[in-house]
Amino acid sequence: MRRSISIIIPAYNEEKRLPATLRTVREYLGGSSWDFTEILVVDDGSRDATAAVAEAAGARVLANPGNRGKGYSVRHGMGEARGDWALFTDADLSAPIAELEKLWSAAERERAQVAFGSRAVDRSLIGVRQPFFRENVGRFFNLVMRSVTGLPFRDTQCGFKLFETSAAREIFSRQRLEGFGFDVEVLFIARKLGCRVLEVPVRWNDVAGTKVSLWRGMAAFLDPLKVRWNGLVGRYR
Repeated sequence: MRRSISIIIPAYNEEKRLPATLRTVREYLGGSSWDFTEILVVDDGSRDATAAVAEAAGARVLANPGNRGKGYSVRHGMGEARGDWALFTDADLSAPIAELEKLWSAAERERAQVAFGSRAVDRSLIGVRQPFFRENVGRFFNLVMRSVTGLPFRDTQCGFKLFETSAAREIFSRQRLEGFGFDVEVLFIARKLGCRVLEVPVRWNDVAGTKVSLWRGMAAFLDPLKVRWNGLVGRYR
């Protein structure tokens, strides 16, 4: 039995993209075999009509206390998820929602608690690539991340991750980072807690209009160091 799934979408000023995104997600879930489904949009202090658009589309809206960051938004959503499984995905659906089938199948087959999408395992699945500079900064970040944290993964930053909700409660309750480096942190915590974590190749397309500035992207290089330090001093126990 497939049981239940919560789809978590962190959103900041996404009133233009959300209608099409939520329609696509609803259509996918309507044709799926999950026993219970829900869509949670976490409004990260948007200054536009993000919350109103999401509510009109039938999503459950969670409001952050101001603009706190993607990491905070995902943690908020995981804490409120009612499904047995919870997927967080970006509002632009750069990884098509139907790729959830790959994550679920891998998790079920391998009895894993976490399965996350990866662009690096099979780059032939990338339809629209990122600009040359941004893509290579991402590859360099991964090299730094692996050397600092010891994680074996090739792409921690793809915003398409599935968690068994009971495991997510333990993982995200220990999360400390609220910005874009939280992806590394939650995978690090999951492994530290003994969860089985799978990196699964997924289809992916770069979508114009990213909210990640170059400066914020470069600042994320400090996050693996923070994760490693937190692990060493026992903050994830």
